[in-house]
Amino acid sequence: MAFQEIFPTTIARGPLASSQALQKELLKDIELISKEDKFGKEWSKKNYIGGYTSYASLNNLHHRYPSFMEFQKRINKEAEKFAKKLGWNFKGLELQMTDCWANIMPQGTYHTLHFHPHSVISGAFYLTTPPGSVALKLEDPRMSFYMNAPQGKPMYREVPAEEGRFILFESWLRHEVPPNQSRKSRISISFNYALETVD
Repeated sequence: MAFQEIFPTTIARGPLASSQALQKELLKDIELISKEDKFGKEWSKKNYIGGYTSYASLNNLHHRYPSFMEFQKRINKEAEKFAKKLGWNFKGLELQMTDCWANIMPQGTYHTLHFHPHSVISGAFYLTTPPGSVALKLEDPRMSFYMNAPQGKPMYREVPAEEGRFILFESWLRHEVPPNQSRKSRISISFNYALETVD
């Protein structure tokens, strides 16, 4: 008897090549952004309790700061490899980063279950992951079809947050970040890609 996996949920993970200097620049800029972004701080008080995210205020950092522009250039290559692995036919469209924002997650901060409906690829790049940093939790997309499936089937998979590494996944995949356990802040960049018309 042979076993075969069909309809897998593919994700991509890996390091960003030669990124140590870039990570320092990104962290420096995120520190500055988090101090000056008044609207982002106010929004975070209600929606990202205890932490800071520029999601609702400055979600186009790849157009604002040279460090994020360089990050975009490097992660673009990884996103293109991922799309190729998925076998997408672009049909005159091209993959473009549409959103890019920063997250500072102290102990206890969390992000509830969600997905990104107007994107095709989403991801994160981890800048600091102190001991106890919480993993990204991915929901099994077949969950609503399990009905009478026997107990023991995993409903979620956790992907560790690792400093200097990225994760890419299709944007329809529901995901969450449970309350962070580390005493120091877990700092990351999140981003989305869409398929845009070629000029």
